[in-house]
Amino acid sequence: MQPFLIAVQFLTCLPVRLNGMPEPHQVGRSLLYYPLVGLLLGAVFWLLGLGLASAAPALQAALVLTAWVGLTGALHLDGLADSADAWLGGLGDRERTMTIMKDPRSGPMAVTVLVLLLLLKFVALWTLIQQGLLLALLLAPLMGRGALLALFLTTPYVRPGGLGQTLVERMPRAGVSVVLAAVVLGCLLAGASGWMALSLTAVTVFMVRRSLCRRLGGTTGDTAGALLELVECSVLVGLALLG
Repeated sequence: MQPFLIAVQFLTCLPVRLNGMPEPHQVGRSLLYYPLVGLLLGAVFWLLGLGLASAAPALQAALVLTAWVGLTGALHLDGLADSADAWLGGLGDRERTMTIMKDPRSGPMAVTVLVLLLLLKFVALWTLIQQGLLLALLLAPLMGRGALLALFLTTPYVRPGGLGQTLVERMPRAGVSVVLAAVVLGCLLAGASGWMALSLTAVTVFMVRRSLCRRLGGTTGDTAGALLELVECSVLVGLALLG
């Protein structure tokens, strides 16, 4: 139970109380529950969409997106902002990129990327709600957190002492592989939308991971958060375009 509570505490703003200080192996095992937390978040957004069915689609989309950001504490948006600043300001240099990523201040690139991403999510949600494709509200959070499993399973962690180091070092690799396979199978059984979400996620993970390995030689906590946001956005926008 403790690993699940750790995952909920880390990925959401829900008031979760842990049973004492978590052990490193429990932190590693919490990764197994990331997709489940994504699915639970998606269920909240789906129910919210159903409950707001009488409201205008634009208002529904705005309220769902507000809940999305609020429940996740904008944690991964922060990682995206830091990564965006570092990628531009790093000028292709690894050490410069890593240094800028640690700077808590947000530059023009970070603000621009956040505005564009939230705009895309809002319009995609608006479109999906109009089309009645509320399944996307389940799939996007699930795939975003499933993508983290794929990233940590296949990519070195390059920030010593960083937030994700314990996760990567202590994660049960066999268990993570099984959970990742279950996520893939669930998407395949979800019909055309599931297939599309899986394809969009695979392409996004491949492109982001390749860029990370070329520039940094691996991933950090910030870039993992950036990947999650990009996967969610690509799934929402892709399903809206093809819906």
